[in-house]
Amino acid sequence: MTSLSAIATAGRLSQDLLGTAQQLLIGGKRVDAVSGRTFPTINPATGETICQVAHGDAADVDLAVQAARRAFEDPAWRGMNANDRSLLLYRLAELIERDAHELAVLECLDNGKPATLTRLVEIAGSIKTFRYFAGWPTKFGGETLPVSPRGGLRILNYTTREPVGVAALIVPWNYPMSMAAWKIAPAVAAGCTVVLKPAEQTPLTALRLGELALEAGFPAGVINVVTGFGDAGAALVAHPGVDKVAFTGSTEVGKAIVRAAAGNLKKVSLELGGKSPQIVLPDADLEGAAAAIANGIFFNQGQTCTAGSRLYAHASIYDKLLAAIAEHASRLKIGNGLDPEVNFGPLVSQEQWDRVSSYVEIGQAEGAHLVRGGRRPADLPDGFFFEPTIFDAAPHMRIVREEIFGPVLSVLPWSEAEDLVAQANDSDFGLSAGIWTNDLKTAHRLAAAVKAGSVWVNCFNLVDPSTPFGGFKQSGWGREHGRQAMELYSETKSVWINLS
Repeated sequence: MTSLSAIATAGRLSQDLLGTAQQLLIGGKRVDAVSGRTFPTINPATGETICQVAHGDAADVDLAVQAARRAFEDPAWRGMNANDRSLLLYRLAELIERDAHELAVLECLDNGKPATLTRLVEIAGSIKTFRYFAGWPTKFGGETLPVSPRGGLRILNYTTREPVGVAALIVPWNYPMSMAAWKIAPAVAAGCTVVLKPAEQTPLTALRLGELALEAGFPAGVINVVTGFGDAGAALVAHPGVDKVAFTGSTEVGKAIVRAAAGNLKKVSLELGGKSPQIVLPDADLEGAAAAIANGIFFNQGQTCTAGSRLYAHASIYDKLLAAIAEHASRLKIGNGLDPEVNFGPLVSQEQWDRVSSYVEIGQAEGAHLVRGGRRPADLPDGFFFEPTIFDAAPHMRIVREEIFGPVLSVLPWSEAEDLVAQANDSDFGLSAGIWTNDLKTAHRLAAAVKAGSVWVNCFNLVDPSTPFGGFKQSGWGREHGRQAMELYSETKSVWINLS
């Protein structure tokens, strides 16, 4: 993606978007919010308004849930065979691929992340996700079980998998397109209908995805999109017509969702926060580790739930590794993501900039040594830019214990393996971990000892639609991807037939 093509696309998109407010997508139609209200979505690289977006609230959520319920009960969807559901998912993937350039630029404008990386990672990942789950409808079913009932009856017992119903999908701003794909793909593959609530900071690709679904041939009401703020999300979670809630976001909001879902005992899956440890042993390939660790914390400006924000480096290689990571950080090109040479964009909003900045102040107040970064780049006075930041820290500090969700790495030395594992596990979170060693036995032992849903050895932050993703402890409930994701959106029915 060249700079000229990205800028030209951005200019055309901006002109089109500014013309009219972006409407909700309910029941296959673009509609204004019932209240008529709108809100601005902001370009993080400039601080300027991209366009106005419909401000959905409880009234719009109710209409969207009703539309999803009608679609769920309509034979056009409920009676659709598995092969035809697969074809719809494949068509949607093809349309995303057709519009990949435009979607990457749109995400860059709305989120700030570099367009080139967005196309290679997020858009390509979304295509892969839809294609993967397109294969599941024809393969996801029940089984026949040998049973031994009382009375010597001859019984045929089998199970079926049925869609859970209307699913509320609430996704964050850090990976807007791919997080929507992670949830929509398995939900509709299982036969559910959905109401998608994107983050208020990044609504644009969600709305475009809904339009592409209609173009692909999904019946009206199968995929609905309601843009708005937390009150819209709360209304969606509490709505009695919703059967399932899938949420990715902060642990604090996840706990609130659990409480709100109790009204009709909705099924709930949660992908929440993280404070992932990176563990480096003295025999590791230090140069390879340094490059991957820098990428693991600074990719997407650190706004990643799996960001490797706690680095435990053996005392014998501590200084060398810290210097190598700082060198990688210094080579990052910070700027507007429309420039193809930029690989480090702005934070998503002023609110997020203030949060990250406050943690830098907290770290310094608690005695952490600021190795590099910690401020706005001097040559970028506009937008929400924040330098890649590295601290030499101690275990008790808040920057080590709390999720910052920004480009801030805390580095800590270790000497004893037993103490290392205790420190790595001393966290409310358990989403992921990285281990760097060339000793096979040590790698397996540490992978077993670390309490995390994903453990990467001599690599970091790899995901694939075929393998489960989720966390231990307060990092969430359930798993995204793979068969486990299909199970989240289905119910199991046991059928007993007396053949005696």
